[in-house]
Amino acid sequence: MYFTALLARTENGWEASDTELDDVESLDELADLARAASPDDEPVLVCIEQEGAWFGVVRVDGEEDPRIFVSDASRAMRSGWGEILIGDELLGREPRETRVPEELTDLDGTEEGPSAEALAEEEPTPPEAVPAGPVGDPELMEDFGIEARTVLTLTPENALGEIADALGCAEVLEAVR
Repeated sequence: MYFTALLARTENGWEASDTELDDVESLDELADLARAASPDDEPVLVCIEQEGAWFGVVRVDGEEDPRIFVSDASRAMRSGWGEILIGDELLGREPRETRVPEELTDLDGTEEGPSAEALAEEEPTPPEAVPAGPVGDPELMEDFGIEARTVLTLTPENALGEIADALGCAEVLEAVR
C-alpha cells in the first residue's frame, strides 16, 4: 500500500494535498501534475512511501527537470512507482538501446527472416542489477533546511513525517493522511 502527497510551497507556507496518482504513468506526467499544483513555479515535493519498505521524494521547480531521491532502489524497483522514479539516468547508466533485429522479419511477405529456432537460441540481455540502498539527489531539500546527511538517515517508517516536520507542515500532512 502506498501513501502519496504533494507538498507545495506557497506564500502562506507549505500546503499538503493527498493526490490520486493512479493515472500517472511516467516521470514527465508526475512532474506535470506537480507543476499544476504550484502557482508561480514555487517548489513542489511529491512524496511517496510504501509501507515501511521505501520512500521517494521528487522535487519539481517550475520547468526544471525533476530532482529525485529514493531511499532503497532495489525495493522500489519491485513496484510500479519505483519503475517510474528510477531510470537509467538516476542510476548513472547510459540509456538502454532498443534492439533492432539484423534481419527484417516478413514485413511485406517477401523476406523470410530468422527461423523460430534462431530466435529461440538468442540469449536475452540480462537486466543490470539495481543497487540496494539510496539513489538520487539527497541534497534536493538542503535549501529548505534538510541536509543531505539527514535525508540519508531517514527511515521509510517515518521519513515523510520528519520531512513535513522540518518544513513546518506536519499537521497539514497528517490531515491528508
